[in-house]
Amino acid sequence: MKSSPAFCRQFLVGISAAILIAGTIAAQDKPSQAGSSSSSSSSSSDQTVAKPLTKKQIAKRQKELEKELAGPWKKWLNEDVVYIITDEEKAAFKRLKTDEERQQFVEQFWLRRDPTPDTEENEYKEEHYRRIAYANDHYASGIPGWKTDRGMIYIKYGAPDEIDSHPSGGSYERPIEEGGGETSTYPFEDWRYRYIDGVGTNVIIEFVDTTMSGEYHISLDPEEKDALLYVPGAGLTMAEQMGMADKTQRFERTDGTHLGTGNQPLPESMNEFTRLEQYANLMKPPAIKFKDLDAIVNSNIKYNTLPMQVRTDFIRVTDATVYANITVLFKNNDLNFSTKDKIAKASVNIYGRITTLTRRSVNWFEDTVSAQMPAEMLQQAMNGSQIYSKRIPLAPGTYRLNIVAKDMVGNTVNNYEMALNVPHYDEDQLGASSVILADELERVPTNSIGTGQFVIRSSKVRPRVDDSFKQSETMGIYTEFYNLGMDQKTKKPEGSIEYEVVNAADNKTVLSQTEDLTTIPNASPFLVTVEKKLPLKTLAPGKYTLKLKITDKLKNQSLTPSAQFTVTS
Repeated sequence: MKSSPAFCRQFLVGISAAILIAGTIAAQDKPSQAGSSSSSSSSSSDQTVAKPLTKKQIAKRQKELEKELAGPWKKWLNEDVVYIITDEEKAAFKRLKTDEERQQFVEQFWLRRDPTPDTEENEYKEEHYRRIAYANDHYASGIPGWKTDRGMIYIKYGAPDEIDSHPSGGSYERPIEEGGGETSTYPFEDWRYRYIDGVGTNVIIEFVDTTMSGEYHISLDPEEKDALLYVPGAGLTMAEQMGMADKTQRFERTDGTHLGTGNQPLPESMNEFTRLEQYANLMKPPAIKFKDLDAIVNSNIKYNTLPMQVRTDFIRVTDATVYANITVLFKNNDLNFSTKDKIAKASVNIYGRITTLTRRSVNWFEDTVSAQMPAEMLQQAMNGSQIYSKRIPLAPGTYRLNIVAKDMVGNTVNNYEMALNVPHYDEDQLGASSVILADELERVPTNSIGTGQFVIRSSKVRPRVDDSFKQSETMGIYTEFYNLGMDQKTKKPEGSIEYEVVNAADNKTVLSQTEDLTTIPNASPFLVTVEKKLPLKTLAPGKYTLKLKITDKLKNQSLTPSAQFTVTS
């Protein structure tokens, strides 16, 4: 599956050029004007009229095209890039007439996907053919590995973050969402991706080998792997064992599964339409909604006609995953409002992209921020602001964050870029999240835990983007500490946290407090959450530093995170 040497050169960026080529060729196929070789002013009456092609002519052209596309071109189109070429690109390629034009198309195809077009190497192309070779080596089963479902997914999305493999099938304890109970299965694998662009987060794909031949296929029915599905009275689920459901009911379901869960509601991830939507998204290339903003991200021109402020905070999820909490603020007096039916409204489209330092896309997001109010209150609202938040799961490392915001009323734009230094948390070392100074800090209802803007675990934490507070306000303090030592008897950490507020003008301590870890609610060796509210009325206007020091007596380790803030009158 290696590419031919003719395919390895670098070319101009963009499939648009290929489409232009196709358009030029189509134009050349049109009948020319009579006498055009001698005069450019021939009248329209001199033009010949193109007759529609007959069915026989169309069939003849199709055969000629198939003949021309035979050999390396057919292999390239139907094997090399079959999973990554878009319908538009395929149609444009089939309109080309000469090998030279097709060669140029192929070169442009790869350069369009090159994360570093200014270098000689095309990392995307090299990785693509490496994946094909890997698929052929590892997933072949009577047919080439690239033709299998596992090969297709691997070629399109790379190696999964986790694989739960059952190569021999056998005894299997179902998870409760599949009904629980023990059964016996065919060989199967569950592939989990933390994020797939255009598909979503926590994407789980199940492959089942029902023929026991090594040819795994994508399954949309969690019970397809159940080898006892058609055996009466065998491999019963919990509901069936307790008489709350009958195994025959599995074959009466209308959601495309044979789950034995009775009337038990399914989680959203197993909803019929959610599963079908995920499958459809896996089969197609990702789409970008705000193409104009995407073009700005890809350009080297910087815009700053729409002021905005951006901050990022980091919260540990696991040793391998960290949440990057991205907060964007727009001041109302920088937005343009349109008034209709006595309602003033502003709207900002946001497109964000996270890439590696080599510009390989890792994650992206797009949303619309809207503000509306009665027109008579617009002047009073000019001192307010609109705040947007997005939480992105990332592996530890260094990334680029690009955010493009466009005011849809005033047509102003901002193209913002910053580095994301996602921290790594070593399980043997005391670690800390960002120190977040918030203008809102409150517990959320149980059904809102972990979801919604600004929600971190069980609390709503809205950062003050510029870290500036008025004396009349109360400042929220939120931070987390990880990987503390554990007392073997109490199963609790031992240590303390010191809080200190220092006036930056004279470097004097104005507030100081120490708290024992045992007094903090729900403190554990894995997570200690600090949630404090600090009234600012006793602090004079000026700049301050909040210093924290956590001491772990069992590990004999300490950390001293800090944050700066400003108090105004």
